[in-house]
Amino acid sequence: MREQDDTPDEPKLVSNRAMDIVVAIIFLVLSGVVFYDSARLGFRWQEGVGPGGGYFPFYVALIMAGASLINLVRAIIDKRGSAEIFVTRPAFGKVLAVLLPLIVFVVAIAFAGMYVSAAIFIALFMIFFGSYFFRALPVGVGVAVALFFLFEKWLLVPLPKGPIEAWFGF
Repeated sequence: MREQDDTPDEPKLVSNRAMDIVVAIIFLVLSGVVFYDSARLGFRWQEGVGPGGGYFPFYVALIMAGASLINLVRAIIDKRGSAEIFVTRPAFGKVLAVLLPLIVFVVAIAFAGMYVSAAIFIALFMIFFGSYFFRALPVGVGVAVALFFLFEKWLLVPLPKGPIEAWFGF
C-alpha cells in the first residue's frame, strides 16, 4: 500500500519484479545452506531410531526451494512487474531512517548490553519519531526492566549484558 504523500511522478528506486527476483535468489541460497547442513546431520529415516537430525529441516528447505524457484521463474517471465514500483526514493529514505538506528542498536548490544541499548533505543525513537520528550525516558527504562524480568528471571534466558549491568551486579 502506498503512502499518501507519495505521488506517481516520484522517481522509482526499484521495481517489484527486481525485488521478486532478488528475494527468490536469496531464499534459494538459504535453502542450499539448509540442504548442505541437513546432509551433514543426516536427513534419512534411520531404522529403529527415527528421523535423522536433518530430516525435518531438509524437507522444509525442499518446500522453500520449490516455492522460491516458482517465484523466480514467474518473476523472470512476467514483465509487468517491471512497471510496478516497489519503493520510491522518499519512501526508502523513511525505511533507512528506521533501519540505520536499528543497526546501531544491534551493534550497541555488544558494547552496552541488551537492556541499556534497548532503553536508549526506545527513548531516542520516542523523542525523534514521536516527540514524546517527557515520556521517553520512563518508557525506555520501563521496557528494559520488563525485558530483564521477563527473560532473566521468569524465562531464565540470559541476554547479553554490558558494563552497566555488571556494575549493578546483574
